[in-house]
Amino acid sequence: MERDGGCLCGAVRYRATIDHPRFGACHCPMCQKWTGGPLLNVQASEVVFEGTPAVYASSDWAERGFCSTCGSSLFYRLRASKGPLHLAYGSLDDVEGLTFTHQVFIDRKPDGYQFGNETGTMTSAEVMAMFSGG
Repeated sequence: MERDGGCLCGAVRYRATIDHPRFGACHCPMCQKWTGGPLLNVQASEVVFEGTPAVYASSDWAERGFCSTCGSSLFYRLRASKGPLHLAYGSLDDVEGLTFTHQVFIDRKPDGYQFGNETGTMTSAEVMAMFSGG
């Protein structure tokens, strides 16, 4: 499915191919710092940008894209693979037809909020084992 999106000020726009009609939440401490809460994200295999997002290497293995003008969060990706991008759900113009299905770093989620629907979950250890091939 094709979707358009972009930042708050319009300096960066994109057209994306969404791989699956689902989205998830990451509760890791870096995503919480970056977004002010969980990062709701949608996996995309192909993204064509108009305007150039700034990219920050947030760890040895991941980077985050954002607008250098307004600061809007745009994407997250593993550095080694250079893709797929995990687009910030809120940066999409249209989220119709996307279903909330999974949460990662669930053991790092603050107690102050809870999502209402049931999803699949992975702990920090499970996510790190998946990234390391373990």
